[in-house]
Amino acid sequence: MAEAKAKEEGVNRIPVTIFDQEYILKGAEPPEYLQALAAYVDRKMRQISERCPHYPPVKVAVLAALNIADELNKIQQDYETLIKLIQEERKA
Repeated sequence: MAEAKAKEEGVNRIPVTIFDQEYILKGAEPPEYLQALAAYVDRKMRQISERCPHYPPVKVAVLAALNIADELNKIQQDYETLIKLIQEERKA
């Protein structure tokens, strides 16, 4: 029991609503950060739901996850390109 409490130290528990469903997020990050993540996912799901109102929530969630993964992948590619440019500048 003491071990479980020790693991919970420094962990924030934040209630959030994503696509009309309640969740408790746990993380060491600040509550505002966790709330911002939930709001971002909620926005993505609502955007997809507006375009495809007949899709069930599970399909909306998967499509939102794919959209977010696409954004992340593009940002990672941009980051890698910038790192290469910086390294080339340093060599010159």
